[in-house]
Formats: sequence, C-alpha cells, structure tokens
Amino acid sequence: MGYGFLFKGKTCIIFAFLTDLCKAQATFELGGLYKNGDIMLGGIFTANFKTVPPELSFRSRPTQLICEGFEISSFQKAQTMVFAIEEINKNPDLLPNITLGYQLYDNCVSLPVALRAATTLISGEDNVQSDFMCQGPPPVVAIVGDPVSTYSIAILRLLTLFQIPMVSYFSTCSCLSNKQEFPTFFRTVPADAFQVEAVIQIIKRYGWTWVGALATDDDYGQSAIKIFLEEFQKYGCISFTETVPSLTENKIILRIVKSIKQSTATVIVIFSSEEELTPLIKEVVRQNVTGKQWIASEAWSTSSVIAIKENFASFGGVIGIAIRRGEIPGLQKFLLQIRPDFNPRNNLLIQFWETVFGCKFFENGSNVTWSDLEGFKACTGLEDITSKETAYSDVSELRSSYNVHKAVYALAHALHNLMSCKDGHGPFENNSCANIKKVQSWQLFHYLKEVNFTNHLGETIVFDKNGDPLAVYDIVNWQQDRDGSIKIRNIGIFDASKTTGSKLFINEDTIFWNFKHGTIPKSICSESCQPGTRKSARKGQPFCCFDCIQCADGEISSKTDSTECVKCSDDYWSNDRKTECILKEIDFLSYDDAMGATLSTISAFGACLSFGVLVIFIHYRHTPVVKANNSELSFLLLLSLTLCFLCALCFIGKPSELTCMIRHVVFGISFVVCISCILVKTIVVIMAFKATLPGNNMVKWFGTSQQRGTVFFTAFIQSIICLVWLTTAPPVPNKNTKYQNSKIIFECHVGSLIGFSCLLGYVGLLACICFLLAFLARNLPDTFNEAKFITFSMLIFCMVWITFVPAYISSPGKHTVAVEIFAILASSFGVLLSIFAPKCYIILLRPELNTKKALMGKAGSKK
Repeated sequence: MGYGFLFKGKTCIIFAFLTDLCKAQATFELGGLYKNGDIMLGGIFTANFKTVPPELSFRSRPTQLICEGFEISSFQKAQTMVFAIEEINKNPDLLPNITLGYQLYDNCVSLPVALRAATTLISGEDNVQSDFMCQGPPPVVAIVGDPVSTYSIAILRLLTLFQIPMVSYFSTCSCLSNKQEFPTFFRTVPADAFQVEAVIQIIKRYGWTWVGALATDDDYGQSAIKIFLEEFQKYGCISFTETVPSLTENKIILRIVKSIKQSTATVIVIFSSEEELTPLIKEVVRQNVTGKQWIASEAWSTSSVIAIKENFASFGGVIGIAIRRGEIPGLQKFLLQIRPDFNPRNNLLIQFWETVFGCKFFENGSNVTWSDLEGFKACTGLEDITSKETAYSDVSELRSSYNVHKAVYALAHALHNLMSCKDGHGPFENNSCANIKKVQSWQLFHYLKEVNFTNHLGETIVFDKNGDPLAVYDIVNWQQDRDGSIKIRNIGIFDASKTTGSKLFINEDTIFWNFKHGTIPKSICSESCQPGTRKSARKGQPFCCFDCIQCADGEISSKTDSTECVKCSDDYWSNDRKTECILKEIDFLSYDDAMGATLSTISAFGACLSFGVLVIFIHYRHTPVVKANNSELSFLLLLSLTLCFLCALCFIGKPSELTCMIRHVVFGISFVVCISCILVKTIVVIMAFKATLPGNNMVKWFGTSQQRGTVFFTAFIQSIICLVWLTTAPPVPNKNTKYQNSKIIFECHVGSLIGFSCLLGYVGLLACICFLLAFLARNLPDTFNEAKFITFSMLIFCMVWITFVPAYISSPGKHTVAVEIFAILASSFGVLLSIFAPKCYIILLRPELNTKKALMGKAGSKK
C-alpha cells in the first residue's frame, strides 16, 4: 500500500492506493444542494451563520464541525443559482442539448468549512476512483462564490493551481483584482475601490471633512479602510479609526462605542459585514448613541437583520452603498415551489423547511430523537410555504441574488461561446476548439475572460482586465415606514463607468436625515474660515483642525478657507472686512480740508495785513515815523512779508510739478528778502548810532545804494541756490505710503536734501546774523527802540524755525506740510507784529507822536 496523486479534470487529489483502486482519505459532512448534469457548476453560499467546533482530545478522530443558525434570507441566494440553471436548461438558445448541473455547499461563515467545500467541489464526492485516464469533464468546471472576501482569497490559492475559474457575487476586496495572484477570479459585484470612491463622493457632496472610520478585522474591512484612508486624507481628516473584531469581544466593543461617543465627528463610515457588525450595533443602541450619520458599506447597507425598528433611533437615516438592485422574473414562483428532499446531498432543503416552520423531521433515517423534538412539532413536508411571508420569498430587494443570477449566466454564456467554436478557428493550439463534452476548467477560463452579453434588464455583463464588472451602485437611505419598520429606499445612483459629468446622482428630496428639523448634519473639526481670515493649523492636530486668523492690514482673503492672505499692491489697501483690496485714499492738504482751509485763511489774512500796513506806510510816507524808519526798506520788507504769507498757499492743494518747484523757491527768496531787509535795517541802526560819534564818517559808506545792493546780493545768492537745486534734483510730486498704510500721502519730495538744507540753512544764517547784530544793538539809544523790536522779531523767527526742524521730521503725512506752513505763518506774523505794530500804533492811534518835535524830543531825552 502506498500513496499517489490522482489528476481528475486538472484537479489533483491525494489518494491512498491499493492495487488499482484509489480511496479517499476522508469525506466532509457539508450542507448542500445537488443536481446532476452534463456539465457541473459548483457554488459556495452562506446558509448557517454559526459553527460549533469539535472537541480536540487527540485520542480519536475529531468530529465534524456543526453548523447552526440557519438564515432563510441567505438561502435565497443559493436557490437563485438553482433557478438560473433550471432557466438556462429550459432555454433552447443557450447551451442547446447540454444540461447544466450543480453542486452547492454552505460555508457556515467559517473558513475551514469554506475550504472543505472548495476541496470537495474540485475533487468530487466519489469514495473510490479507478479510472486513471480521467476522461470527461472535472467534477465542477467553475465555482460561483464565495461571498466572503477572506474565504475567496484562501480558496483561490487552491483553484489558481488548476486554473479553475471562480465567479463571486459578493467578495468585494480590491485585493482580488490582482491578476498576478488571482488570475482565475471574476466577480459580478464591484470591487471595494469603487465603493470607496462612491463613499468619498457622498462625503464631498455634503462637505464632511471630519469623519470616523470602522472596519472589520478581515481582508474585506482592512482592504477597504486602507483605500478609504489613502483617498479621503487627500480631502479631509480622520477623527478616529477602529477595528471591529471578527469574534465578539466586549472590551473592544465598549472601547469602540466610547470612541464614537467622544469624537466630535458626526459622520462615521463602516466597512463591515452584518455578522461582525451586529454586536457593535446592539451596544450602540443599548447606550442610546444618537446624533451620528452612518455611512454603510454594501455588506450591511441593505441588511434586514440590522435595519429593524429597534435600531432606528440610533441608525435611522443611514446612507449606504448598495449593490445594484435587479428583477428576476419568475424567481418568486420558483422559490415557493420548494419541497423537502431527503437526499443527503440536498440536506439544506431539510434545514430550510425546519427553520421556516419550526418543526423537525425524524423519518427517513434521521438521527433525531424524541428528546430533540421537545418544544417542536414534527414536520410533515406538506406545510404550505406560500402562507409564510419571509425574507426568503421577498424578491423586492434582489441585490446579492441578482449578482448570483448574473454570475451563472456569465458562466453559461462562456460555455455557449466555447461550444459555438468552429474547427480551425479556435483559440487553442493549432486553432483547435474545446470539446463541450470534455471541457476543462482552463478552457472555460479563456472564454470567461471574453464574456460580453446583455441580460433581460438590458444590463451589459462584461469583465474588465481585472475580472471586475462595470461598477454601478444604488445609494440607499434608511427611512421609517408607517408601521414603524425600517424601509431601505433608493435615493440615488453611483456609476463609476461614466467618463463625463458627475458619477454620483442623489435625489435630495427623498433623503431622510435623522437630525433635528431634518437638517443636513455638519461634520467638521473647525468651522470654515470666512473671507477676510486665513487658516492657522493647530499644533499636533490634523489639517482639518485649525483656527481662523484675521488678515493683517493691507492683506486680504477673498475665498472661504484660505490658507494665506494675499498682500495688496502698493496703490491698494484692504477694506475693513479684509475681503478685497480697494484703491487707497489719496491724502494731501487740500483747501477742502479743515486744516487746509484754516491755514489758507490765516495766510490770506496775513497777506492782507501786510499789504494793509504797506498801504498805511505808503499813505503816511511823508510822516516822521515812516521817514525815520527808512521808508524804502520798510516798503520792501512789507512786500516780502506779503509774499511770505502768500507762499504758504503754494503748499496747500494737490501737488504738481509746478507747485512743488515754486513753493520752495518763493518761500526761500521771500524770506531771504525779508531777513535781508531786517538785516540792512539793523545795520542802518548801528551805522546811525556810530555816525553821531565825533569823527565817524561810516554812514556815507552804507547809503541807499549799498542797502539796495545788500538786499539784492543776498537774494541773488538764494536764487543761485534755488537754480542749482531745481537744475540738479528738483522737488517732484511723490506718493508716500510710509506713514499711513491705508492712505497715499501725495506730497512734494524735496528731491535733493542738500539743496533743501542749503535753502533753509542760508535763511537761518541770515536770521542768526541779524539776531546777533540786533542783540548787540538792543541798548543803543535810537528812536522807537528799533533794535529791540528787531531783536524780538528775530528771536521769534529763530525759535519758530528751530522748533520747526524736529516737528517737520516727526510729523506724518500732510501734517508735515501743515507744520511747514505754520512755521512760515508764525515767523511772518512775528516779524510783522514785532516791527510794524508799534509804528502803526503811533501812526493810527497816537498821531501826536508822529511829529518831528516829538521824535526829536524823544531822541533827545534818550541821549
């Protein structure tokens, strides 16, 4: 006795051989459905949701796993495959003269059971095999299933070795699209990558940037959450992520619920199947967690187990991604024709019947004892299935079942195309065709890749290069019906195959939001920053969590959630809200301005006053007071003072090239003439006193011509300074933003600072000389104390201009010009009043003193 390998239809099974017989090592007790045919299709479905593991004592052969918890709604999917095969067998246009058979097994939501089912399918159930030539087709040419991604991955490790195709109706893990690892895998349900895309499109539609994410600890959940995190973090932030355990662990469930309650995220995305999610759902409902918007993956979005009235307070308004719903004509009638079958290969029919009617069979070799029947009635097999309204017979929400139907038809069309091959035009070696009577799995695999047909609903069934179908989802919403039950309603569609326009369509009017006043929930870490502010990231937190900082002056942000503020150009400034740049106000000392109007009025008044004194002096030019004070110099001084007052007007108004040049020229020359006249008067006073001394003949050297020449010469020097200044670097209009950012100060830039300094310095030099001479002559006995008046006027003049320098430098904007005008007016009034007020007093108010006798008497009394 030894061991060897048996190849049957490209499937390798280990047998113990004795002479020419091969005997299987063991068989598995599996729940299934069976019907013989020319070509057999395998199927793996979920009927029972619990397994009882055997006791492993290692003293005897372990017993089989026991499956429990029969779910009649899931049994509908297996029956849909049976219906599709029966429908194909009756169709003369599809696989004529070929009868399809089936062998379906229950995976009991257990990986070991699923692997045993797959192994049994590819090896067959015959206990003894003596035909070493392995003629005919394999036990099954393809498998429909498994519904669980993790199980599909494990099963495909076996199937890939023998090129056996598997078409899944519910395994959505994107990892299965890897043709390097799983070349024989196909599916009629879209991959999770498309589901994630649909979820993100929904989240983007409602501006949710702060979400929590849950996923089961299996290939389906972890693959989906990985893709989701990678894609969503390009748009938003994850508040928390948690892994839902495959096996119920209360501590983990409580921790997950705590994370959900503590999170500020309103939206929570869950990638899980209904089996793993049920314990978490119960705990969420028990703790009355509300105010959350749940986004459901396709594995639980249409679950009748979770979508119940008791869960509505917490889970009402769920938005889910659902497999496309379809209609299968005749399916309901077929489902209601079911009858119990005591063939061991059809034992799932017995389980179904017992579950629906709550009874037990004990005939036909059943091992059921009377104690097992306690609390149950005996089944007769004649019960009326039509009297039971169950999820099994409900064909209003055919989603997974519809995908089963498409999977079976995809295999049938592949077989039909294989059978329709013409010799010499085949795809195999030497252009040969496959023999439908002896078809092998690898031959069917070739045709399955090329499947392209339109089903009864007008939907195109085709597989892309990764074995994936066209990705189209229904968007569903959990709403409450009149009787309080939850109704899963279609509210939109997601079509990933669209190349133009939006892939997502949602009818907003049909959505139920489980929030106060039915408002759309917000799920953001921080409120959006309005225009005029910018986002400032919080240290150590995701980029969705930020503070809003007001833009600085001169900067704006015109969009919501701006990351930075944009600086306005030089001629613009931000408005009060910092939302737009507005043209800066051009500010200058204008006549409309209160300050400008006041200064211009004072200037005009000063000029009129000077001119009035000039008129008085001209009118009284023959009187002793006017004659005694050198009438010609007095006329010239008054004229220059008039110009000094008027030149202040050149500093008011909008600067231009002309006004910028003439204002300083007029100012400089007027004041030089003014100071020169005072200086000459001072010299004349000194000369007059010296002339009274015996033997002194100095007065003849400083007569009228010399006085005029002195005034002209000093004015000529100032003219030269002005000429050089205007020629080299003249004052020009300038827009100054140095002092006030929100305003443009329109001013005259001095051009050459040296030229401006020379102009002022020369005036200051003359004023200092004049003050010094007047100060030295203040006690000389002259008529009307002329030297003292000059000293006082020069003292005022010098004090004004000394204080002008720091005030000029420190004054901002148009106030600089105002300071300069004030200095001009103050010094001009100082000179005018100090020198001419006493004389006007005598001329106008004390004419008795305006006589030669009075002057001579006063002069004589002082000697």
